[in-house]
Amino acid sequence: MTFDLDAYLARLRLPARITVDAEGLGRLQRAHRQSIPFENLDVLLGRPIRIDSDAVFAKLVGQGRGGFCFEHNRLFLDALAALGFVARPLLARVWLGATEAPPQTHSLALVEVDGQSWIADPGFGGSYTPPMPLVDGAEATAPDGARFRLVRDEAHGWMLLRDGEPGTTDGRDTAAGFRPQYSFTTDDVWDADLAMGAHWAATAPGSRFTDASIVSIVLPRGFACLTNRSYRRSAGGEETNAVIDDPRVYRMRLSMMFGIDLTRDEVAALPVFAAN
Repeated sequence: MTFDLDAYLARLRLPARITVDAEGLGRLQRAHRQSIPFENLDVLLGRPIRIDSDAVFAKLVGQGRGGFCFEHNRLFLDALAALGFVARPLLARVWLGATEAPPQTHSLALVEVDGQSWIADPGFGGSYTPPMPLVDGAEATAPDGARFRLVRDEAHGWMLLRDGEPGTTDGRDTAAGFRPQYSFTTDDVWDADLAMGAHWAATAPGSRFTDASIVSIVLPRGFACLTNRSYRRSAGGEETNAVIDDPRVYRMRLSMMFGIDLTRDEVAALPVFAAN
């Protein structure tokens, strides 16, 4: 496909193309995560998830929807290439809530900037991680105040750690201090590897994405998430929590906070309401 960069930047509400450097990478990733929600609603509606470039662009840009990590990072990698960055995908294991080694069901991007490797990831639905140089001990602070650290890990290659308020996450980890988020290696990743990871995440019994409806988006100084009927919004130190039992309110919240427009029938078909 020919990547429509102007349409992508319009989706991100960026008025001009970003610079091909570390600052531009950070600006692009931030705009992406504030504009395109993380969500798995199509999985729960029984729709196949395609992660090829055409399908992802049509869904996340053309239809104004969101997606999970394999969709986000496919779109992001295509945008990086169109802008002139050199980047490739990596696979990761998400450790949030894990009691044993989890499968490789997360993807992110490895980006080369002026001779330095960086990780960038607009598709992690649990919180927001700024782009970080791939350096042992590297640290970064997100706009919500959370701190992130990268460390070399003999067993897993690299480990990303987070220390921040649980309110600016999806709620899976409320412990204090630096906590494991995901691990990864820099091994080459092929399209078939991504397809397998996406297929497992979207279809396997026990996968987080087949067990619960998950929606999140990054705010300028916070985070909002809707997991099943539980809604939480944390911004500028203020937090809102609610349980949404009315499908009409759920549909309105999807549209107003996350920019996702589903029909009444689609909301009614979600497992969280279909059993009623």
